Amino acid sequence: MYLHQRDNWWTFTYDSKVVMNALGRVRAKQGLMLGRMQSLGFDFQDEAMLTTMSLELVRSCEIEGEMLNLTEVRSSIARRLGIDTAGLVPASRYVDGIVEMLLDATQHYDQPLSDDRLFGWHNVLFPSGRSGLYKIDVAKYRSGAMQVVSGAMGHETVHYEAPAPERVPDEMRLFIDWVNTDAGTDAVLKAAIAHLWFVSIHPFDDGNGRITRAITDMLLARSEQSSKRFYSMSNEMKIRQKEYYAVLEKTQRGDGDITEWLLWFLDCFDRALSSTENTLAAVLAKARFWERHRNLTVNSRQRKIIDMQFDGFFGKLTSGKWAKIGKCSTDTALNDIKDLVNKGVLKMNDEGGRSTNYSLIIE
Repeated sequence: MYLHQRDNWWTFTYDSKVVMNALGRVRAKQGLMLGRMQSLGFDFQDEAMLTTMSLELVRSCEIEGEMLNLTEVRSSIARRLGIDTAGLVPASRYVDGIVEMLLDATQHYDQPLSDDRLFGWHNVLFPSGRSGLYKIDVAKYRSGAMQVVSGAMGHETVHYEAPAPERVPDEMRLFIDWVNTDAGTDAVLKAAIAHLWFVSIHPFDDGNGRITRAITDMLLARSEQSSKRFYSMSNEMKIRQKEYYAVLEKTQRGDGDITEWLLWFLDCFDRALSSTENTLAAVLAKARFWERHRNLTVNSRQRKIIDMQFDGFFGKLTSGKWAKIGKCSTDTALNDIKDLVNKGVLKMNDEGGRSTNYSLIIE
């Protein structure tokens, strides 16, 4: 028996004491992380958000076996949020569409969920009306049965069977009403419950996992009352993908007690918060650098190329590269470099002659 086959199955139960203890710890870490990120300047916050949102979208699609170009995703997000960044490339119509889904979920986190909003998200995932070779119902709830299976044809293993299609509209009405009106559940806990609840209904022919994680991001944004995203839940779920599917399947076949799922979700959230330091290492290093050099006078070329050193756009810094990137003469490039050497920002590396190159002094 699956969860949805039980009477009033959405009245989930859990060990409140155990779950609340875990929730308290992760909420405290969430607050510390947000405080730290909000202490950065707005430009660095935007850059951090661009990094984490790009990672979130790419990893969410990877969980479903779909590979996106990270540079395209990053460029699409930057353009839509008006973030000035180097290395922008054109993005496909499809990438632009799924970026719109994530931004609608997170930038408009305070707007109510609705059938139409979900249908819009589904439409951008499948603009051609097909999933691979197969025609599917798009921007509407599924009209057929839904099973989650694995294995070769003729030897499939059924991991989950979703509610019958005729039940889906009523199930979604209950779910959407709860998302929009329930104010008694902590918002992080609500994100965990909503994740399980939506994926249990599996209302669409395809794309349910990606939309589930968009809803999760929306509710986590509500938990912070902020559209700025500084961590990626999908990245952690991708790292722990086997566990993710296993705990979902076990909970689906359980007796309605979802304690194990909630604890797993909160642990995943905890790890996502801890990973912020690694994910945003370059952004944080850049912020620390400019804080130390807050009284440093530099021109626009110098600032641009210093920033690019943190972003890893090129290897060894030479006067030739400086001239090309800064769109200036070699003499002007040398003057820029010597000025920064004299100010203790750059140092000449050991190689000399035609191999002369420089690197940032990062304390």
